[in-house]
Amino acid sequence: MFCLGDISEQLKDVSRKSVGVSFAGQSLVLDTASDALRVVEAIKACPCLNYLDLEGNTLGIPAAEAIAEALKEKGAPLKIALWKDMFTGRLKTEIPKALEYLGTALCTAGSQLTELDLSDNAFGPIGIQGLANLLTSSPCYTLQELRLNNNGLGISGGKMLAKALEKCLENSSKEGTPLTLKVFIVGRNRLENEGAQALASVFEKLKTLEEVVMQQNGIYHIGIAAIAQGLSANPNLRVLNLNDNTIGLKGAKALAKVLPIFRGLEELNLGDCLLKTKGALVLAEALEIHGNHISLKYLDLSNNELRVDAGNAIAKATHDKTLLTNLQLDGNCFGTEGSEKLRQILTKLGRIDALNSLDEDYTEDEEEEDDEGKTSEECESDNNEDETSDKDKRMQDNVQSTVITVAEFLKSPTGEKLLLLQGDNVQAFIDHATNLANQSNVTTEQKYIEELLRITMKVSALCGSGYMNVRIKAEFLSDALYAKLFSYAIENNQILNLNNALLVNLGLIKGEDKSSGKIDWNLEGCFKALEKIIQRDYFLAQTRSMLKIFLERPVKTRANVIDPFQDSKADLKAILDNIQVT
Repeated sequence: MFCLGDISEQLKDVSRKSVGVSFAGQSLVLDTASDALRVVEAIKACPCLNYLDLEGNTLGIPAAEAIAEALKEKGAPLKIALWKDMFTGRLKTEIPKALEYLGTALCTAGSQLTELDLSDNAFGPIGIQGLANLLTSSPCYTLQELRLNNNGLGISGGKMLAKALEKCLENSSKEGTPLTLKVFIVGRNRLENEGAQALASVFEKLKTLEEVVMQQNGIYHIGIAAIAQGLSANPNLRVLNLNDNTIGLKGAKALAKVLPIFRGLEELNLGDCLLKTKGALVLAEALEIHGNHISLKYLDLSNNELRVDAGNAIAKATHDKTLLTNLQLDGNCFGTEGSEKLRQILTKLGRIDALNSLDEDYTEDEEEEDDEGKTSEECESDNNEDETSDKDKRMQDNVQSTVITVAEFLKSPTGEKLLLLQGDNVQAFIDHATNLANQSNVTTEQKYIEELLRITMKVSALCGSGYMNVRIKAEFLSDALYAKLFSYAIENNQILNLNNALLVNLGLIKGEDKSSGKIDWNLEGCFKALEKIIQRDYFLAQTRSMLKIFLERPVKTRANVIDPFQDSKADLKAILDNIQVT
């Protein structure tokens, strides 16, 4: 079948191959300037560097600096920067500097990017520092496609990204060429409601978005409503992917309200979003409006616990969707008779060829409770509780039955591994810290404080998890470990050492001991944990006062660099302000 879109993509690929440099997928380890010589020579030899593809290699600071020097000379025509999966194995502190070198080079060269892809670089909030420098500068005023999938941004990273994009729009508008971003990909980033709300405010100002992908971000109906409101200012939206968030009935209502605005919508992916029957019925009503979404080609409402009524309503909503080629409704609760009725409706409408498999049906396992006799508020409350518990159950189902040790968890402290810890975890962590302290040459009491505090940081970092069962366990363990730290410090006259170590491990001051290791945990979660911990009776008043002083100190950063944890610090400081320090 003739497809103009396919030909367009093929021509796009051909153009990339003919005028640019690609080292994609070569697994090069570029540590030094010498290591980067092949890339540098290729850039210098390229007659017109329209694109630079470094996907699948790993770039250190010296190598980035060398490549940046070449880009200063040859980067003027650069339009497409494909820098996906480019920092594997690098320290998070290396990435901002590497990005800063590359961004500065593009500014010097006068590049005008149209596409920037930094997906699959797990640089977290701290990596946004270097990216913010680039995003707010002239090479990105012309940006049309921004891909940041799977970067571990978290809430604070999402807020920083939003501020950078807003600044880019402001700066570019002053230059008379306002940012016209069309494609925005930011899936798998743990943005949650706050990160989504920050980005949604930017959507409302852009007005040019055509494709938005925010799947698997732990966003609930509050964030979904904000996204819907923000996107309502973007009438040319063609693709919306919110897969694997928790939309529910409230989120579905917010989306249904704005769907009629997107008359050219081609793809809508709301799979695995706990819509349930009521949410799907609301969406079906919006989609059924005659002539409003006739360009729709792809619709995914799979794994949403939909009943027969919802399935039939969605099928009827396709009555005027003549271009629909992919309808995903698997993993719902239609039953044998319901599935057959669904097929009959689609056959009658001429849409049966679009329907994908209905092999996975959960009718027997997912009986829906009878809401008869309940108020709307009670039904909504039940719906929200179900959303949370179901999401957590999925997280638990992903965790294998294997039991891991404390040492294995600390080596790679993830939410899944935290749930795999068995027995008395508090004592196991204490024993681990004791063993490390006994192996040290420094004062045992001081070393014990330092080791147990680092362990506490790695546990409390998970208090910012998007999964409730992970947060609950992390908060319980953090509370117990902090209690142990303070009692030990008091008994062994180590309060000063504990206070100092706490500041160091929260990144508020620099440590004197360079061998103690760098911060490799999510400080956002650590600050979140302290919001409750500082209110405990065991938390010393002098420690609260010390924290307050250092949280109030301005962070020294370079120009255009945003503190990735400024919002988390502000939240903690607000609580400290409300506590009477004696």
